[in-house]
Amino acid sequence: MTLIVVPCYNEAGRLDPDAFAQVQTPCLLVDDGSTDRTREVIDRICEDGRHRQLILTTNVGKAEAVRQGLLTAIHDGATRVGYWDADLATPFEEIPRFNAILDRDERIDLVLGARINLLGREIHRSSSRHYVGRIFATAVSAVLGLPVYDTQCGAKLFQVSEDLRTILAEPFISRWIFDVELLARWITLPVGDVSRADQIYELPLRTWQDVSGSKLHPVDLLKAPFELLRIHARYFGSP
Repeated sequence: MTLIVVPCYNEAGRLDPDAFAQVQTPCLLVDDGSTDRTREVIDRICEDGRHRQLILTTNVGKAEAVRQGLLTAIHDGATRVGYWDADLATPFEEIPRFNAILDRDERIDLVLGARINLLGREIHRSSSRHYVGRIFATAVSAVLGLPVYDTQCGAKLFQVSEDLRTILAEPFISRWIFDVELLARWITLPVGDVSRADQIYELPLRTWQDVSGSKLHPVDLLKAPFELLRIHARYFGSP
């Protein structure tokens, strides 16, 4: 069973109950201590019993909300877990493509969505976010030693394993770029029959739409380089 975690903090105006009603894959919506009507919207989405909810009484941040959601999904018996941004910038229609990658290659354990504006794709992203993203991705590649294109796309799917439980065992030190930290934890695990890099697959999305109302602020972008340095020092030693 695949279960998708959807972290929600003050998302009452962006959650789309109709989209959740149509998606075939069950979701676990995590209310991260919202102060608006998010809880009411989540209750409505979960009325049919197909989707589930996890209510956090205080705001712990996206990283911890995702981590707790993934651990809950694993505890509930999911064999594949992922997380999806609540604004559905990546539509739910992409989920079968993520599952197909895991179906066809047993070596792969992590599928990461990648926003690449190729011909025949519908990737609508502001120029400023695109170029800032490219600079950030270059820095991340250097820190991780991986040619990763897009760590920050809010659509990811994982095969449940002891390795995944291990990397989720402790809270992330990064509040916003925890996606990078998750990969750092993964590639620094002991290597088995398959290299850690070969277990990761980036899937170019067919559709992605920049949605207004992001919780990411300019000050968070200024913090990102320092968080990258913290991640490097924690998992790879001092630069």
